[in-house]
Amino acid sequence: MSKTIIISNRLPLQINLEDNNLEVTPSVGGLATGLKSFHKDGDSIWIGWSGLTEEEIPENLLEDVKEKARKEDCVAVNLSEEEIEGFYYGFSNRTIWPLFHYFMEYTEADKDHWEIYKSVNKKYAEEVLKHYKEGDHIWVHDYQLLLVPNMIREQQPEAIIGFFNHIPFPSYEVFRTLPWRDEVLKGVLGADLIGFHTYDYERHFLSSVSRILRHQVNFNEITLPERIVKVDSFPMGIDYNKFEDAALNHFKNTAEQRTELQRRLDHHSNETPEAKLILSIDRLDYTKGIANRIRAFEYFLDRHPEFIEKVRLVMLAVPSRSNVPQYQRLKREIDELVGRINGKFSTVSWTPIWYFYRSMPFENLIDLYTSCDIALLTPIRDGMNLVAKEFIATRVNQTGVLILSEMAGAAHEMNEALIINPNNFEQISEALIQAIEMPEEEQKQRNKILQKRLKRYSVEKWANDFMKALDETSQDRDAFKARRISSKVSDEILEKFKNAKNRILFLDYDGTLVNFTDKPEKAKPDQELIDLVHKLNQSENTDVVLISGRDKDTLGSWWQQIPVELISEHGVWMRQKNSEWELSENVNNDWMSAVRPVIETFVDRTPGTFIEDKNYSLAWHYRKADPELGEIRANELSNVLKELISNRGLSVLEGNKVLEIKSSGVNKGKASNKKLVGKDYDFIFAIGDDWTDEYMFEELPEDSFTVKVGMKKTSARYYVEDTLKVRDILKKFAEIS
Repeated sequence: MSKTIIISNRLPLQINLEDNNLEVTPSVGGLATGLKSFHKDGDSIWIGWSGLTEEEIPENLLEDVKEKARKEDCVAVNLSEEEIEGFYYGFSNRTIWPLFHYFMEYTEADKDHWEIYKSVNKKYAEEVLKHYKEGDHIWVHDYQLLLVPNMIREQQPEAIIGFFNHIPFPSYEVFRTLPWRDEVLKGVLGADLIGFHTYDYERHFLSSVSRILRHQVNFNEITLPERIVKVDSFPMGIDYNKFEDAALNHFKNTAEQRTELQRRLDHHSNETPEAKLILSIDRLDYTKGIANRIRAFEYFLDRHPEFIEKVRLVMLAVPSRSNVPQYQRLKREIDELVGRINGKFSTVSWTPIWYFYRSMPFENLIDLYTSCDIALLTPIRDGMNLVAKEFIATRVNQTGVLILSEMAGAAHEMNEALIINPNNFEQISEALIQAIEMPEEEQKQRNKILQKRLKRYSVEKWANDFMKALDETSQDRDAFKARRISSKVSDEILEKFKNAKNRILFLDYDGTLVNFTDKPEKAKPDQELIDLVHKLNQSENTDVVLISGRDKDTLGSWWQQIPVELISEHGVWMRQKNSEWELSENVNNDWMSAVRPVIETFVDRTPGTFIEDKNYSLAWHYRKADPELGEIRANELSNVLKELISNRGLSVLEGNKVLEIKSSGVNKGKASNKKLVGKDYDFIFAIGDDWTDEYMFEELPEDSFTVKVGMKKTSARYYVEDTLKVRDILKKFAEIS
């Protein structure tokens, strides 16, 4: 039976070593908490670091650590202190974390950290491969493991892999500054499904893939040579029932059962029943905007002294990454700010800020959520922010007000909260006044809608939606008509080739025999290709036809030494073996002088584009243009040209990063069929990479072996991944011949 393999930096449990004894406690944190129920209820294993370095675990307890993890359906990855320093505190949190949160001034580019990051990602991938069986679903999580999907893919090409990024993905302009941007994108693209919390992050990722790797992007699909990768947004929810039930039970506690913290909170409420408690809960991190929040609270008290002694900011900062310099500086800054503001505004009976710097048990979090009147959450950047959702889930009487930064992913689905810009102190101040003075009826009206939405889209729904979408990607593989030429299919084709008495091979050139280049004139055939085509061309009972959209002069000069048949400009010109070029279609070019100026205006407006003049057609190339601008301009130009040439017997052909205007009656299908007239071929093979080759695939007899280069929707019967695979097939043909 297939299972789900979850992979994250940390396991959902903490293994502690006390007096040579191992203690296991559940981890706290968004991912561990969020996926715990999914992990426990389903058939899955969880792979991650135990929290103890190799140096911390005595040799006699190594097996015990693994056993403790196994009992929780977990697999512990062992990491050394050096690996944790370079992989986690180094590259993950000094490079990726600040960059993805737009803190470029904190971003380090340390090559040693990058090398350790790669080696640790490989360690995780190898652990996955040890436990992987065909049919399993693999779910990789977060920015610490960006390279793992492709590392698994390289060893298990047919694996079903999902990746979810729990932090923001930055805009292309920010991401492009990463020295290892290509490697990171390729690592993530090993997945079949890539998930983000919001559409903004999804859009930024697709833009980077399009502009940096130059892969074709259609809506939320990325076309790779061998497969389609889907990208989608899945806003992560919380275990709603857990928080709601905890809040309900909290109110049932007797006075004796209440925690020390709750008693302090109760004392405040009793002493000043009209005063409002404003809650602030965050991990201590520069992305959370804690220092700005404190300054905004100071601004509020300065501008509105009437609220002195009538509000109190209850601030919990959970320690995090305390050995990273930026976090140490942030801790000092917050300590100083709290001290200064408390000194500035405190009275004999009132302190404006209650500040806790520590982790709190779950029951104390519930104390804070249920006792405070307002939650003030103002991250500068935040992938989601589950605290906002937890606060709303605990408001069982539907009172309370949430003030939330528009920079948090949660803001996209929590519009009923008071949404603010975390850098706008005036707006925060106004939101605080609105929250303090908001009537109960309005509070309930807002929270009722929020609670209904959050309850419906819980963490279980989030996980199930992602896994359902991941499962659909595996089904989508079968939706493509073309079959991949596996070793078995290759053997079948070779057997037919071997037994055939009369063969013909139609070979497209650009994108099929050679890779595309920025400048078309640079795509000359290399010596290996020349020798390969020459050998095939000399084979007995085998006709080889190079059929291309290239102009006859370029194609002819490149293949002048080889007496191979050539068809250029999609069928306008034909060169038989040992013959001169002949015009094979009745076409004219008197239209070109009228059309060329139109295309030139698009060249002027679109940097990186150019016109290629052919004898009887014009081509506008936009491979070097910005991908998004190129697609926009191509669409514009296509519409303009279609209108311009509608009554001239011309058509616009949309190729691979090229638009070509040519005679409507000319295409590769018609040209290839001409070659079959009067011949009795019992083996027909045609291969090409773009839409111009579809005419050929559609026109040739049904029993022809038609092959598309790249996994795309096609009329061809088969596909291969890339030009290297094309040459592999042709080499096998040549060996048989």
